[in-house]
Amino acid sequence: MLYNITNKSYWKTFTLGLIAFMLVVLIIKYPQIAFQSSLKGLTTWWEVVFPALLPFFIVSEILMGLGVVHLMSVLLEPFMRPVFNVPGSGAFVLTMGLSSGYPISSKITTRLREQGLVTRVEGERLVCFTTTSDPLFMFGAIAVGFFHNPALGIIIIVAHYAAAILLGLIMRFYERNSSPTISASSTNHEFIIIRAIKAMHRARLKDSRPLGKLLGDSVISSLHTIALIGGFMILMSVVLAMLDAIQITSILSYIFSFILSIIGISPDLSIALVSGLFEVTLGSQQASIVNNSMLIEKVIIVSVILAWGGLSVHAQIAAILSTTDLRYKPFALTRIIHALFASIITLVIWDPLTTYFYHNSLPVFLITNLDTPSLLKNSIWSYWQLMSLISISVLIVIFIASMLINITKTLFANGK
Repeated sequence: MLYNITNKSYWKTFTLGLIAFMLVVLIIKYPQIAFQSSLKGLTTWWEVVFPALLPFFIVSEILMGLGVVHLMSVLLEPFMRPVFNVPGSGAFVLTMGLSSGYPISSKITTRLREQGLVTRVEGERLVCFTTTSDPLFMFGAIAVGFFHNPALGIIIIVAHYAAAILLGLIMRFYERNSSPTISASSTNHEFIIIRAIKAMHRARLKDSRPLGKLLGDSVISSLHTIALIGGFMILMSVVLAMLDAIQITSILSYIFSFILSIIGISPDLSIALVSGLFEVTLGSQQASIVNNSMLIEKVIIVSVILAWGGLSVHAQIAAILSTTDLRYKPFALTRIIHALFASIITLVIWDPLTTYFYHNSLPVFLITNLDTPSLLKNSIWSYWQLMSLISISVLIVIFIASMLINITKTLFANGK
């Protein structure tokens, strides 16, 4: 019996229970702080996340129900398979992830996994490199809203997405000996567009839901996911406030200060890292207001925070992945790699890009007394336009590349 009690699973149960109990005690002890932090998380979710992400969740569900993702899977396979070692449907995840931000790529990937369009390994590859922040947040909220300098937004975006693509190229070797998804493009030799249309039609017939039910199911599923995201945002906001109330954040700040001093970055940015450990927006805002540090150091820290995503996003993605056999651990490990890549790329591109922008007089418009929710709430329509443009542009580029690759292969095969 003693042997069983010392089993790791018992200690895990005890530890989790103790943490939950301590959180309840802290909320009871600091009710006003808990309420204010909860209200702050709720406001951000309601004013920013809900209107920005819900339409994309609904549309993605509809596209999968109509078989459009199956069409993409065949059309874009020639590019996605050799470059990222994922099926063509991964292009849909990539475009939605780049344009809409976390955690939409994990939601779409789990749906692809449920429909058998990706294997477990392919799904984990996709989640690892397509989980990114969205460009409007990086440019509008961070560069303009926090730093009052749009030039920094371009630097942050380039570093963030370049690091994600580099991570995707590396992840193609993750469990490379696993069996890939069998694509319709590999089972016959019809023209690729004909194969894609047939795959879409077969998927639509297999789904068989009437349009009205498909729309209803899409809305219900999307509301469930968006409510899940809101719950985690509120929870993490409260957790961070409670840790700050009992000075745990001060201890973490001291640890991060020691690490930053070793690598030659201002220790004053440690508080930004602590906040960013839990929530991206708070960490980025803290980095922008630190006085005793160079601008390049602030941007590097912001790049690290964006790549990490915050424990709030981690909790959201872990919950979404738990509905399938996709594992959270590879995602968590690659967040650290993404953060490392993003910081290095920021350092490399800093001098040439800042020199170019300032020598070419890039307009700088100052925005003061404007918080992040207000900035993004007033830009929702612009956000939808920008995200749609990015999604369509990325899909067109991948489609053209896939067509060129397919034509080259056909000509080469005929030449033989």
